[in-house]
Amino acid sequence: MASQILIISTSNVQAATRSGDPTRKIELSPWDLQLLLVDPIQKGLLFRKPRANMNSIIHHLKASLSSTLDFFPPLAGRLTVDEHDDDTSSVSVLCNNSGALFVHAVAADLTISDILQPLYTPRIVHSFFPLNRVRNYEGTCKPLLGVQVTELRDSIFIGCTINHVVADGTSFWHFFNSWSEISRGSREPSKPPTLERWFLDGIDRRPVRIRLPKAKEKQKFGGYLNSRLHQERVFHFSKEKIAELKAKANAMVCSNMISSLQALLTHLWRSIVRTQGTEPEEEVIYRLLIGIRPRMRPPMPENYFGNAVQDGTVSMRAGELLAREGLGKAALEMNKMVALHTEEKLVSHVKSWVKNPRLLTEDGMAGNALVTSSSPRFDVYGNDFGWGKPVAVRSGAGNKTYGKITVFAGVAEGSIDVEVSLSSEILEAMGKDSEFMEAVSDFPLHSIIN
Repeated sequence: MASQILIISTSNVQAATRSGDPTRKIELSPWDLQLLLVDPIQKGLLFRKPRANMNSIIHHLKASLSSTLDFFPPLAGRLTVDEHDDDTSSVSVLCNNSGALFVHAVAADLTISDILQPLYTPRIVHSFFPLNRVRNYEGTCKPLLGVQVTELRDSIFIGCTINHVVADGTSFWHFFNSWSEISRGSREPSKPPTLERWFLDGIDRRPVRIRLPKAKEKQKFGGYLNSRLHQERVFHFSKEKIAELKAKANAMVCSNMISSLQALLTHLWRSIVRTQGTEPEEEVIYRLLIGIRPRMRPPMPENYFGNAVQDGTVSMRAGELLAREGLGKAALEMNKMVALHTEEKLVSHVKSWVKNPRLLTEDGMAGNALVTSSSPRFDVYGNDFGWGKPVAVRSGAGNKTYGKITVFAGVAEGSIDVEVSLSSEILEAMGKDSEFMEAVSDFPLHSIIN
């Protein structure tokens, strides 16, 4: 797709009132710190073009963003590192209102159809996001939040990049939802964030100390997996098809425990393994990110602003996964693995991590496993900035490892969109896999562009 992004302006947006203590530090938890070496979160929304003048739209978005940052001061701050005598460091968020990056760009020859109609997501979508190729640890000098508003011929795309040390997917969409609320005229978010981090009383040494890699060591982390990434494809699943998969999976194992998402992800897993031609005796691995807010006792605040996810792994032999009853059996194993993440297990993980901190890397997060992030529970299509709801959601290049699977709510109620990052050969084979495609629905493009 021959097209060009023209940057119209870049600016720095600070919190509106600039109140509070500019020296305030928020200590980071182990769940935050482990993400220092990987990429920010990059998600964005495509909207039909508002009728208002674009300059007034940009001005309004900047003003509403500034007001929103009053309630999310970490996003206007920077990371700060304190070094200690024992060769360790502690990293915190300094809420100094240094500001967020705001970019106004134009891609005048692109349309909604150009973005949504191709079988594979056009690579130019990655250019709709700011702060590309910036790692989380660079938040000491780079903004922790970047917003890019890209004007297309018939639409606009609002791409948001948030440092992953500061926020997980739940917090990302909490901010996005709050910004759209304030853009529509609210004086404050309906769900103000809880900013203080969660720590184990009497166990964690605070601030948590870690050993940061030296500058030369940081350069070697990640990168090689992205060179294997050829395409991204979004598969759409209707509410009805998902219900059929769930019923089928549960019937296979005489259960009612398997969730809709577990059945759907297992269906996807089976297709990828099948099209890869994996040997029956080979071990295959699926890794999920599990939200832990409701799993603690008492539960963490629903509006906890930070990272509160733990990864879990399901592994089995390829032949077992692809057997006739494999959908039900593997989905049930996924269900059991999630259920094992009790408060006791999570606390044990934190204790172990504090004694021996381990920073995640891009290649370490993926390895030879499929990795799923995000959730269909996030309120994506409720983000109305004052000119209507979005028509689609897309993600940027951040953390796009080979085998990365990103899950979104679909535009139709109860539907789910799954973005799969694999080689073009595997994605093409999946498109020809009749068992898999039987559950895939057509994207309602006609209703969006008309």
